[in-house]
Amino acid sequence: MENNLNKRIALFVSTLCSFITPFMGSSINVALPSIGKEFGMDAILLSWVTTAYLLSAAIFLVPFGRIADIYGRKRIFGYGVLVYTIASFLSAICKTGYLLIYCRVLQGVGGAMIFGTGVAILTSVFAVGERGKALGINTASVYLGLSIGPFVGGFLVENFGWRSLFGVNVLLGLIAFVFISWKLKGEWAEAKGESFDFTGAIVYGVSLVMLMYGFSQLPSKVGFILILCSVLSGWGFIKWEIRNRVPILNMSLFKGNPVFTFSNLAALINYSATSASGFLLSLYLQYIKGLGPQSTGLVLIAQPIIMTALSPFAGKLSDKIEPRILASIGMGLTSLGLLLFVSLSRETSMGFIIFSLSILGLGFAFFSSPNTNAVMSSVKKKCYGVASATLGTMRIVGQMLSMGVAMLLFAVNMGKIQITPECHSLFLSSMKTAFIIFSAICFCGIFASLARGKIR
Repeated sequence: MENNLNKRIALFVSTLCSFITPFMGSSINVALPSIGKEFGMDAILLSWVTTAYLLSAAIFLVPFGRIADIYGRKRIFGYGVLVYTIASFLSAICKTGYLLIYCRVLQGVGGAMIFGTGVAILTSVFAVGERGKALGINTASVYLGLSIGPFVGGFLVENFGWRSLFGVNVLLGLIAFVFISWKLKGEWAEAKGESFDFTGAIVYGVSLVMLMYGFSQLPSKVGFILILCSVLSGWGFIKWEIRNRVPILNMSLFKGNPVFTFSNLAALINYSATSASGFLLSLYLQYIKGLGPQSTGLVLIAQPIIMTALSPFAGKLSDKIEPRILASIGMGLTSLGLLLFVSLSRETSMGFIIFSLSILGLGFAFFSSPNTNAVMSSVKKKCYGVASATLGTMRIVGQMLSMGVAMLLFAVNMGKIQITPECHSLFLSSMKTAFIIFSAICFCGIFASLARGKIR
């Protein structure tokens, strides 16, 4: 009885925290035009409000996944919720755009601590036969956050200002912290006593910073140099981790494990192709179609509603049908949804936009839960934390690369200017190019998904 109660509590806190972060991510997209207007931010600087969080989370996710395996997943999970909540409060009281970006960096640190442990805790307390259903519920909470984020975010921004978004996160974070501290029993630290790879963590972080800052500086020579240095340091990181006896990213998980390798690659491709779509569509609906934040949220809600409704079903189905089949179907539908957005213009009907978002949501639902189940079922119990953090890193790095493509296209086509009626055609051109690139990337991801092989 007590074990079942702890399972429910673990599922509740993990699900709540899995809701908070995407809720913030989807609602902040709706708020970006209001933030840009208040602080006078150009298109590239405005994109850093989103990218700073993703970059910070990507840098710290794998290290905190490893730290959680050593010192305890519950402990790191709780600290992560606390850091995230404090950062949300600080974001709500920022006085400049640059301060907001710095607070988003801190919020990313807390997010990394949450991402690297939440799924690992669920995988630790739920047995193989019931794991798919639990992960499906957890994934559904992610999509629920994505679902109501645009609608609730748009309502809050239009009626109470963009700072109210962070206030809601403070409240939810405090609730989660109370349950973790006083209700969640036990600790999970299967790698207790092992050492931590500080060198690897530093090289990994520096590599990601150079990559994203390089993207923002293109097409200048500095941008190309930074990206080249990032690639070289990334290669050095992989070589270091292979030789290290206790790496932060266990490269042996990839060796001889095609399910783990290609499932993570498929996740990286999927998020690289899709994550900037909400950012681009929010700007499109408000700047080009002239909608307010609340109306924009109502349109964008179509995609995550489909995702939320079907993710538990897809997760449960992946306990019976090979995940590679379901995930590959999802990847194909996602590619189709992205391709439909290439035709967007000033005259595009709302019905077409909502239909395209629904196709995208259907693809997400059939990809994410089965893919997560495949990753976590392909490793040993002591590696759950690192496996969860690795999958989370694929998601965050994919989101970061997706925003990097958007930033690059803005930099090349628009430069460092605010989005005004005079440059709407340049914005539309950048957006269409982005969706062509994203659709092609996602189509290639179908083959990576199929190549993973069977888990049963």
